Amino acid sequence: QVQLVESGGGLVQTGGSLRLSCAASGRTFSSSAVAWFRQAPGKEREFVAARGWSGGSTLYADSVKGRFTLSRDNAKNTVYLQMNSLKPEDTAVYYCAAKENTAVVMATAEVYFDSWGQGTQVTVSS
Repeated sequence: QVQLVESGGGLVQTGGSLRLSCAASGRTFSSSAVAWFRQAPGKEREFVAARGWSGGSTLYADSVKGRFTLSRDNAKNTVYLQMNSLKPEDTAVYYCAAKENTAVVMATAEVYFDSWGQGTQVTVSS
């Protein structure tokens, strides 16, 4: 399995930006699909964005399209989530996830991904 560690969370005002990082270890990272999920207080964890290792299209939740960008640097074994125009409703714990040997992401459900990080808190103040 791939081991994942998120960082970059924090407190930001409405309209601000943050970039989350997810550092991965494991030989299979470069052939893994990667994703970001989030969980707000009192709510279920929800899909944010995902991308296969082949570099094809990236999937985004409708709520973040045009504001968030997922990118990956296989040379650094790192995945990023650039978050712009942040809103209070983006407040959540953000989790990085991976699925080994996956060129193209075929699903966005939690169970599709087999490795998870511990999460990083993002708080957007109004």
